[in-house]
Amino acid sequence: MMNPASPNLRLDGRLNLKATNPLALVLSGIACVAGAVVAVEAREGAGLWLGVALIVLGVLIPFTLKMANQWERAVVLRLGRLDRIAGPGLFVIIPVVDQVAYWIDQRIQTSEFNAQQALSKDTVPVNIDAVIFWQVHDTERAALEIQDYRRAIQQVAETSLREIVGSSMLATLLAERSKGDEILREVIGRKTGDWGISVISVEIRDIGVPAGLQDAMSRQAQAERERLARVALGQAEQEVAIKFVEAADIYARSPAALQLRAMNIIYETTKEGGATILLPTSMVDAMNPGGILGLAQAGQAAAQPRT
Repeated sequence: MMNPASPNLRLDGRLNLKATNPLALVLSGIACVAGAVVAVEAREGAGLWLGVALIVLGVLIPFTLKMANQWERAVVLRLGRLDRIAGPGLFVIIPVVDQVAYWIDQRIQTSEFNAQQALSKDTVPVNIDAVIFWQVHDTERAALEIQDYRRAIQQVAETSLREIVGSSMLATLLAERSKGDEILREVIGRKTGDWGISVISVEIRDIGVPAGLQDAMSRQAQAERERLARVALGQAEQEVAIKFVEAADIYARSPAALQLRAMNIIYETTKEGGATILLPTSMVDAMNPGGILGLAQAGQAAAQPRT
């Protein structure tokens, strides 16, 4: 296993190919070629020593001239002690005395984590997948306070997620996912802040429950919908009954209105289908159509404006 403190490794343990940079290699090649040409031409004396010096300089350039990208910072140690945080751009170190211990990426990073078979507060096993977005804001603390911050973030995130699941009801986890995201961000952020790492956001991607529980929850939701439908139907029946009572009071105070309503029902029944309805003579006499028509004409005459 590679040593994380090697200058050829990043802080997260991945191989770093930035031990040398293209510019340093080009300058090194130019210096070596120039030194070789000068040494061959001079062969002796000061020219020879100048050529040798150029060759030595060319060999040392890759170990001296370093370059960090815009999003990177280099942790430079001098004789084992922190000397400076270098970058971005070109910087120079003293070979043997100085050492680039770590290259730290300051861009926003993502880490996936999950809680398998975590028990909720109501003892329901759930599987939760989430992702965390974080960023190194203090390079010095990230390099010196913890050995492998990427792995530490993974462990802290999983532990915090299990704590949140264990203190919450399943229904709360399902219904208030955004609130759970915010709680996780605050909890993880407090733990990683001492390492120079900021937690930007945490997002719960999926909450899986056992198949048997899913079926039970589906039947519960269906029963709840049926209950609400029955309640709504009962309320509608109650409102209709109230209206019928009010209509009966009106018809009791005005028999003519009841007769008009009866005639209107007969008319509505026959106007579309073209059916013929036979009524007993006693029923027609009870309706007193002549009196009803007289009342209707009197009402129309009263409604017309006088000139």
